[in-house]
Amino acid sequence: MTDSYLYAIVALLPLATLMLMIQTSPYQALVIRGILGAVAALVYAVLGGADVALTEALVGTMLAITLYAVAVRSSLVMRLGLLEEAHTVQAAPLRQLLDPLRTVLRRHHLRLELVPYADAASLAQALADKAVHGIYQAPTGIPAEASGDPLAEATPQPPTLTLRVPRLYTLLTDELPALLATLHPATPTPLAEPLAKTVP
Repeated sequence: MTDSYLYAIVALLPLATLMLMIQTSPYQALVIRGILGAVAALVYAVLGGADVALTEALVGTMLAITLYAVAVRSSLVMRLGLLEEAHTVQAAPLRQLLDPLRTVLRRHHLRLELVPYADAASLAQALADKAVHGIYQAPTGIPAEASGDPLAEATPQPPTLTLRVPRLYTLLTDELPALLATLHPATPTPLAEPLAKTVP
């Protein structure tokens, strides 16, 4: 009778391992990794290896999950630089851009972090220094005199994003076709590398 319980518990190990391998969400993978460590600690305890079970519970489960959670939380983020006035005012064009942008990033388990800068020069420098993954440029209006028609009103231009990560550029332009995005620098690098490696 005891052996049947032991077999059932041991059978959970390959099942949890398989679930961990096919998981696409890093956050759900953390939970399953915790379950896998707890099941392993239980198996070690049932088989009489109390010291190994304690080590697995403390190091293999609690410490590992904590470190993985910190790594996932800090690496799966898109840092978007923008001018301070756009950040504080939260103008309509910025709000209209942020809502669909957050929706797309959430589908890929990414967070959006807004990083305000005082002026356009420091914003451009942040992109060049790779302090941000992209910058937001507020919409500008074309003056009526530039269009040649003195009676015409200024035509607002949509906001644009300049991105330095080719994978982010591909992801956003594929899923948000109306988004005006450009890649910095102008010559894109190969897209073979995964997003986790291109987003520091």
